[in-house]
Amino acid sequence: MDKENTQPDISIIVPMYNEEENVADFYKRLKSTLNTINMSYEVICVDDGSSDKTLEKLLELRNIDENVKIINFSRNFGKEIALTAGIDYSIGSAVIPIDADLQDPPEVIIELINKWKEGYDMVYAVRKNRHEQESWLKQVMSNVFYKLSQKIMYINMPPHTGDFRLMDKSVVDSLKALRERNRFMKGLFAFVGFKQAQIEFESQPRNKGKTKWNYLKLFNFAIEGITSFSSVPLRLITYAGFFIALLSLAYASYIVVKTLIYGTHVSGYPSLITIILFLGAIQLVSVGVLGEYIGRIYNEVKQRPIYIIRREYGFDNNSNK
Repeated sequence: MDKENTQPDISIIVPMYNEEENVADFYKRLKSTLNTINMSYEVICVDDGSSDKTLEKLLELRNIDENVKIINFSRNFGKEIALTAGIDYSIGSAVIPIDADLQDPPEVIIELINKWKEGYDMVYAVRKNRHEQESWLKQVMSNVFYKLSQKIMYINMPPHTGDFRLMDKSVVDSLKALRERNRFMKGLFAFVGFKQAQIEFESQPRNKGKTKWNYLKLFNFAIEGITSFSSVPLRLITYAGFFIALLSLAYASYIVVKTLIYGTHVSGYPSLITIILFLGAIQLVSVGVLGEYIGRIYNEVKQRPIYIIRREYGFDNNSNK
């Protein structure tokens, strides 16, 4: 893809899906922050197949600010893919992903940049008041996921950290080389490594509109992360198989000895049904875990494009820049 010849200092990446209510407020605060840092910038807004007027609002911004660039997907591909496209198109010396709902305050960008200037390749923002805005169930799910990920994943993924961070161009170049179709970006950020630092910030309530995440999506997202960066679930199936085999052997030995001593009689129907149901459940879970991994292999070998762009605004190869 062609890029503009002048490389900006900072690339801001903003994935958007049905965020028409937040576009103006977000841009106002982002612009106010960027005007204070005395650095050149580009704002890459990725419209993830929105069904509202998000694209129209972005085009209005593009008409008043040439630093705003727009990628319009052909359909909804999901936030992880939208973030990937923004990274692919970014050309800044540093890249900062941020959401448009203003839960991640644009003013924190100044702290990220200051920490980057100290020599860090990646500076990630940790929400220190996250649980004040979440239900108890979401808190439990979040804590379980992060504790589990720290134990079974082969990457060090900081807890309570989202996509809001600053990445040096060296980090971004490494991310661009990772072309897997199943994208778990927080895991990929941790995978590439580099010299990292953190800052803490006060997360804000969503500005307007409703969140696109529900419990089922969050659960599926957690499964995506675990299966993308850990083979422990497959190993647990092996362990479970050996353990159940040992139990079966022990129980069979018990039955043989009991029969030799006391003879045979018809009994044990409830325990037999219980064992059958238990083993059936184990088999279904095992098939499900295997299916998750096989499904990912299936998606990778098809080699379909990660995303499809309907139109671009603000890039060299677009007549509407």
